Amino acid sequence: MKRSPPDRKAQAKRGALNALKRARRAADKAGVKLSDWEGEFLGSVSDRVAKFGRAFGDPEKGAPGAALSTLQGVKLKEIAGKATGKTSRRLNKRRPFGNPRETQ
Repeated sequence: MKRSPPDRKAQAKRGALNALKRARRAADKAGVKLSDWEGEFLGSVSDRVAKFGRAFGDPEKGAPGAALSTLQGVKLKEIAGKATGKTSRRLNKRRPFGNPRETQ
């Protein structure tokens, strides 16, 4: 008996919900205090994914089969990184375009 092909939308929904749960559990386990905004973000995004299957309405903000938009995925990674103690590349100081490299 052949199995039917996997439902991509259901897979994306489960993956997004699991990632949101993992981020919250990692923050709780590490004892990291999430800001009010981050806690509200995790809660509202998980509610929208559970209810609608995706957390954004505008198709230009993410891939067609994705449950989270691109920026929501970035924020989720930042929250998970905060829980594990890893800094985001966005937070690192970057060299302006006009400055030449320092040679040693």
